[in-house]
Amino acid sequence: MATKGYDTVLLFGAPGAGKGTQGAILGQIPGFFHLSCGDVFRGLHMNSPEGREIYKYSSQGKLAPNDLTVRIWKRGMDAFTTRSDYKPEEDLLVLDGIPRNVEQAEMIVEHVNVLKLIHLVCPSEEAMMHRMRRRAIRENRADDANETVIRHRFEVYRQETYPVLDHYPSEMISEINAMGSPAEVLQQILNVVVPVQNEHFAKIGHEML
Repeated sequence: MATKGYDTVLLFGAPGAGKGTQGAILGQIPGFFHLSCGDVFRGLHMNSPEGREIYKYSSQGKLAPNDLTVRIWKRGMDAFTTRSDYKPEEDLLVLDGIPRNVEQAEMIVEHVNVLKLIHLVCPSEEAMMHRMRRRAIRENRADDANETVIRHRFEVYRQETYPVLDHYPSEMISEINAMGSPAEVLQQILNVVVPVQNEHFAKIGHEML
């Protein structure tokens, strides 16, 4: 029986674990398409109603309402698909920044077929905070510069986002040590996702026959 939604790998982890970095690298490899929910949010015009609404929450380290989050994310997905930047018959979708709670995981199930969840594990919260401060300077991201906001984001992650791991079957989840260099972490991720990508291509090829 055919599955619904786009075949997808989720990049999951605490703030500063490196989801965006690894997703961006994967997105440069043919056969993968990376979409960061955070990048979609940051692409909103700050003076638009949605832009102001998102900033109101992100500037405090809070999650935006689920309906708003999924609506904006889906609109971004549709735009990339319409422009053929993302070609479902050729690319394996790599998502980061969504779902951020169990309700979002349930809301996106009609749009994505999650094949694997990559859990980037970083045991040192201080190390992740250091990464985020560096990123704030490099990328001019105000939400990563305020230590109070950062610590609140970690609290939100523990209370709302971490339980998402229990939403997916344990055999679907692969833990990756996020403390190595970007190349080392990428090597570990590729060991997991290349077989998934091969299965995706095999399925697409079969469906096209």
